[in-house]
Amino acid sequence: MAYLDKDQHRALRAEAAREGVSMAELLRRVVRKYLEDRIGGGPRVPRGAYLKLVALGTSGYTDVAERHDAYLAGALRDERPR
Repeated sequence: MAYLDKDQHRALRAEAAREGVSMAELLRRVVRKYLEDRIGGGPRVPRGAYLKLVALGTSGYTDVAERHDAYLAGALRDERPR
């Protein structure tokens, strides 16, 4: 159980309304983001992001063996919600 002061409650309610979600859902999102940042779990990779790598061999790139980490990072960065 969490207790908020009046101003925090009012601000949370307003932000939840702007986002079109419940206050509970907004709190879950805030806590999830905090824990990811704090604990270092990092953001979740969107479903299907790794599947984009399957066709990478037909990309025409000739340096995939040497730069696979850079290509993977780029693919994941492009998929991350903003």
